Amino acid sequence: MDEPIGKMEAHNKVPRGFLVLLFGLIAFGVYYIAAYTPGISGWSQYKVLSKEMEADKAKAAAGAAKMTGNPYERDEKAVAEGQVIYAGKCAECHGKDLKGADGPSLVGPLKFSEQDPGKYESIAKGRPGGMPPFETELGRDRIWKVLAYVDSVRE
Repeated sequence: MDEPIGKMEAHNKVPRGFLVLLFGLIAFGVYYIAAYTPGISGWSQYKVLSKEMEADKAKAAAGAAKMTGNPYERDEKAVAEGQVIYAGKCAECHGKDLKGADGPSLVGPLKFSEQDPGKYESIAKGRPGGMPPFETELGRDRIWKVLAYVDSVRE
């Protein structure tokens, strides 16, 4: 029993399961490299991402095409309701008189869009640099009412 462990195990074969696992991992590694290396397969996450972005742009354009204008334009009741919503949700950043505070002025030229669908999207989806999205909080009709109020002041 004084033999070193290496000599005691020298006569044992490598377990078959271990060999299957080893060669399986090697085969998977070769497949993975061949399938996901852009120089070999041509696949790239950037291509997938650009396709997804194009699909999103087309979807947004289709959604914007559906929205032709504000359904509450010149509706006095909706404008009054929009003024109340504006005072509670928007005045803190855009000012009570819409001339800006922390956020930009809404009485001058708008940065993202002068058209109703673009203005709606700015409120609903938010904008980079501080404008949070309000779609889930306000909903479609209340956003249009806020826009009716803002447009009534801008005229």
